[in-house]
Amino acid sequence: MAEFIEKKRRKLCRFCENKIQYLDFKDERLLRRFMTERGKIVPRRISGNCANHQRKLTAAIKRGRHMAIMPFASESFR
Repeated sequence: MAEFIEKKRRKLCRFCENKIQYLDFKDERLLRRFMTERGKIVPRRISGNCANHQRKLTAAIKRGRHMAIMPFASESFR
């Protein structure tokens, strides 16, 4: 009996699919999607972003934290 090995489908970059060039640090709802409950940035292998957009996303999240739009840590963790 031949067993078939299922190949995992590669996650596609959400930003490449929608042709988003600029990630706005003021768009809190979009950026929160790529953060854990504790406030950590989700890694690329889990989120499925390409390297270019992951770097832009990280910079936007850090800029949002610096401008006090997003928290550095969650409220329950403090």
